[in-house]
Amino acid sequence: MNTISIGERGVDSKQPCYIIAEAGVNHDGDMEIALRLIDAAAEAGADAVKFQTWAPGEITGRFTNKVDYLEKTTAEEESRYELSARLAIPYSVHAGLKQRAEERGITFLSTPDGFQSLDFLADTIGMPVIKVGSTEITHLQFLEAVGRKKIPVILSTGLSTLGEVEKALDTLQRSGANDVTLLHCTSEYPAPDVEMNLRAMETLRNAFSVPVGLSDHSVGYEASIAATAMGASVIEKHFTLDRAHIGPDHAASMAPAEFTDLIISLRRVTAMMGDGIKTPTASESRNAAGIRRGVVAARAIGANTRLTADMLTCKRPSGEIEPEHLKLCIGFVINRDLAEDEPLAWDDLR
Repeated sequence: MNTISIGERGVDSKQPCYIIAEAGVNHDGDMEIALRLIDAAAEAGADAVKFQTWAPGEITGRFTNKVDYLEKTTAEEESRYELSARLAIPYSVHAGLKQRAEERGITFLSTPDGFQSLDFLADTIGMPVIKVGSTEITHLQFLEAVGRKKIPVILSTGLSTLGEVEKALDTLQRSGANDVTLLHCTSEYPAPDVEMNLRAMETLRNAFSVPVGLSDHSVGYEASIAATAMGASVIEKHFTLDRAHIGPDHAASMAPAEFTDLIISLRRVTAMMGDGIKTPTASESRNAAGIRRGVVAARAIGANTRLTADMLTCKRPSGEIEPEHLKLCIGFVINRDLAEDEPLAWDDLR
């Protein structure tokens, strides 16, 4: 399985889960809010903070209707085209956003939503990884352009079939993208629990032998925690400064305190996963004598007594002779006096 690198950070199932704080368009077109989102992501402990970059008109045409969740979360009088234009981050401010992220010790990422934005982010801003949104899964010409950048790619796969993912991945790899991570995603905001289908993440891993993860649009912590336990290499989760704000993604996002708690939980889950080798841990080994049984005297036994079955039993502490070896002790002579419940040792027998 390939491992992608984001800066000096490896991203695969053997590394701690890479957590992307998806600021998206939750800046509401206000760059001061964008800076505050970067600060909040850094304080929460995320590995990266991610926005979305497009030139007005680059992704959304004038004939685009609002999907259901946008009808509920945006002003009725504002068209989808006008909304997209208002939320576009000017190219001129990206360098400042990236600098703020670097100052806060967090990686700055942004999703390019068009050819021009791709060139800008990859060539001018110098993104360490290209995050491709689910909207581009069938836009093969764009994926070819992404592949030609020869930069690691994280591809979301919302609203797609396995066959579409296969074609998209093949397009990226044939065009030069050698390091690709696939994110399972449900393209609804928020995504209903019964439509999360987290097992599809394993399907992607088994089908394509690449790192996988989750772009989590659900409400709450559970999906991201479950995905991490299932071996997700990347978790991407929307966050906002205030879930009550009017805008496309606020309702499906986490507030800063919630996001901090999520990251703490994900780090704990990662630590809990271990290496998969079934063997006693260091703390277990220290407890072994007080937990397991060993062969002990069932009653007081005098020295030079030949042992019979009724003289022995198995109790705590574990001692030297394990229960499975009790029958081996029968017929031997005991070398010393034993009190009731006193553990036997091999040297006690002759």
